[in-house]
Amino acid sequence: MTAEESMKRLREGAKRYEAESAYSGDVSGDVRERTADGQHPFATVVTCSDSRVIPEAIFSCGIGDIFVIRTAGSVIGAHELASIEYAAHHLHVPLTVVLGHTHCGAVGAAIAGETEGNIGVITQAIREAIGEETDPLKATKRNAENSVRRIQENLQGGEAHRVCGAVYDIETGKVVWFA
Repeated sequence: MTAEESMKRLREGAKRYEAESAYSGDVSGDVRERTADGQHPFATVVTCSDSRVIPEAIFSCGIGDIFVIRTAGSVIGAHELASIEYAAHHLHVPLTVVLGHTHCGAVGAAIAGETEGNIGVITQAIREAIGEETDPLKATKRNAENSVRRIQENLQGGEAHRVCGAVYDIETGKVVWFA
């Protein structure tokens, strides 16, 4: 599957989810059996760890469809880059989507200047991405765009790999794409 075909499938799945507000991915015994010996996802989705953001549901995907990487605030570090490279090179996934979301607690914490404990690692990365932006939606978009940029700059041998960003609205179920 090409990056364009992958993008089309994600967009169609997001539209189905928004219209139906229901999960329509295949999690049947048949698909579990078919994927037992290996996975062939058509896209990688990097998203927040937020429990309200369920990429398989948002994109109407089932078992084996998408390779999901979750981290608070969709922050990209060495482990996330390595996981994306694994998906791109070993699983031949042609597309990575960074999915930010509205009402993100990590972005809110960065805007508020929270730096205590280990969360400071995340909020500092987000703060660097958003600069002085204080509008939560604009900050979320900037943060996702920064993660897209980091992937594009650091993905080894990723010339044919497409990377794009989007923001998921947790209230409406709508996905707004950057590209």
